[in-house]
Amino acid sequence: MCWTVPARHHGRVTSTSPLPGTDPGLAEHLPPVRPHGAGGWLRSRLDAAARRSPARLALAVFAGAVLLVGAGLLLPGTTTSGERPRVVDALFTAASAVCVTGLTTVDTATYWSGGGQVVILLGVQAGGLGIITLASLLGMAVSRRLGLRQRLIAASETKALRLGEVGSLLRVVLAVTAGLELLLAVVLLPSFLVEGEGVGKALWHSVFYAVSAFNNAGFVVHEGGLERWSGDPFVLVPIALGVFVGSVGFPVLLTVGRALRQRRGHRRWNLHTRLTLATTTILLGVSVVAIGVAEWSNPKTFGGMAIGRKLLDVLFAAVMPRSGGFATVDVGDMREPTWLLHDALMFVGGGSASTAGGIKVGTFAVLVLAAVAEARGDRDVEVFGRRVPPGSLRLAVTVLLAGATLVLVSTIALLAITGRTLDVVLFEVISAFSTCGLSTGLTAELPDSGKYLLTALMFLGRTGTMTLAAALALRERRRVIRLPEERPVVG
Repeated sequence: MCWTVPARHHGRVTSTSPLPGTDPGLAEHLPPVRPHGAGGWLRSRLDAAARRSPARLALAVFAGAVLLVGAGLLLPGTTTSGERPRVVDALFTAASAVCVTGLTTVDTATYWSGGGQVVILLGVQAGGLGIITLASLLGMAVSRRLGLRQRLIAASETKALRLGEVGSLLRVVLAVTAGLELLLAVVLLPSFLVEGEGVGKALWHSVFYAVSAFNNAGFVVHEGGLERWSGDPFVLVPIALGVFVGSVGFPVLLTVGRALRQRRGHRRWNLHTRLTLATTTILLGVSVVAIGVAEWSNPKTFGGMAIGRKLLDVLFAAVMPRSGGFATVDVGDMREPTWLLHDALMFVGGGSASTAGGIKVGTFAVLVLAAVAEARGDRDVEVFGRRVPPGSLRLAVTVLLAGATLVLVSTIALLAITGRTLDVVLFEVISAFSTCGLSTGLTAELPDSGKYLLTALMFLGRTGTMTLAAALALRERRRVIRLPEERPVVG
């Protein structure tokens, strides 16, 4: 096979030249490469932008989506009152939808009409697909910059993001997303029908919650949220599973699905899949125990419930801080230790290339493994029979510092704006940064300056760590001359 590139002269394609390493005798048999109309021009521009600066392209796409959804919410008929919403509320809701957060300044069920809720749902779906797809494409853009040996190693080790699979990747993402959301909607539909809703209304609610759950958005269209289904496994279990599956990340779903189709066990999973699922399971177990202990006797939350209902609601609540955002009880009624636990879980977030936010469980796992290796005196960070390269540790530290700095600056600013206590403000800031959507009630009471601050924080929290990681990986450079090594005093 011979790959050729066109040689241009005064804007015209005049000849073709073979790429290095190909047979020049075959070049004359290949047709010249020309763009095909406006579509070809647009594809070439997008491809050039993705290769030149994928991080900048991701920011532009998400910003454009937020503005488009915000403009849709400003159209007539999107509110139940018929009045046009305030720009700040429309922009905040649009950012929350596209960034799949779920924080709201107005009640979704009562303020927005059916048309407004459709716009929100479209924003959630576009944002969820955009996050998965762009994160995967950014990973592919990074792999293009690796040398041949590194690419071969990455292909054999990860088996998740390979060059030349862009079209297949998009088709698989769409198929898996549509299939899982359809399955969730079918499972949820009978519960809404039993509730006494008409077929059309029940179908709409089942689709809305299926999309909102799989994309970890946390939007609800029932007044009072999911409190009426507290203890109902036919509603809470599908939503919790949708949130869990959506938060582990598409590379994990792709790897597990391939192993199931080929009837291979978990021994053939790559390191990313093993690390993500193991860390997620541990965090889920810790959150179940911690939330259960902290809120077991709280009469405002789970204290007055029967044992079976209490266990189910605690399990549901333990899944949500990973970026789900749904709740069967008022989070503002939880105790302060539970808030602090939520802060930690929300900051960690979910899996890479998923709809979840935070610094990602992979980042957290690498940092913990590095600390354990240092405590043991090991030179290398090793897990599951693999050695984690030093570059991954440096990247994890950078993402952690970037996320912590963003949360710190935003918390200080929101404290100055609201004058509220640190525990409430910190919870709201981390919820926005991690695109979780859980709230103590502060968001609905914010002044306009606070709403704009959280809008920017949701946007940066959704795109910041992902694009930062890609930008740093793309800017990796190798130096011929290395400076002498000297250890500073640490710790």
